[in-house]
Amino acid sequence: MPKMVLLAEYLSINSNDLTDRTRKAELAVEVEDKDVTTYASLGWKEVQGGLKSAELSCEFLQDFAATELDSIMWPLLGTVVPFEVRADSGAVGTSNPSYSGNILINGWSPLTGAVGDEATVSQGFPTSGAVTRATS
Repeated sequence: MPKMVLLAEYLSINSNDLTDRTRKAELAVEVEDKDVTTYASLGWKEVQGGLKSAELSCEFLQDFAATELDSIMWPLLGTVVPFEVRADSGAVGTSNPSYSGNILINGWSPLTGAVGDEATVSQGFPTSGAVTRATS
């Protein structure tokens, strides 16, 4: 069975390549389960898929310098912007699919941590609309 170690994940938010500031990026997609059980189900629960949703969760190394992370993300607060994430920063292909769509920048935590910690930002962003998977 093939195995993979994430060494060069790619992340872009609002056309800004944030790869060199990103420590972790996770895209979780799910579908609501809707209970459609009836008496004809003979005591077994039946479900069907409902609305789809996703969240892009990221951990960044913070930087307050001009043109760096905080100056990129702060103005986006409250807006819906495009994103793209893939397992490797190499070319998109069948073994390196791209996942993209739009996210709502619904929060930003510019200052977190304790004495001696790295300056990091962990934030989750809900998607807005469809998430697509591309292999070319």
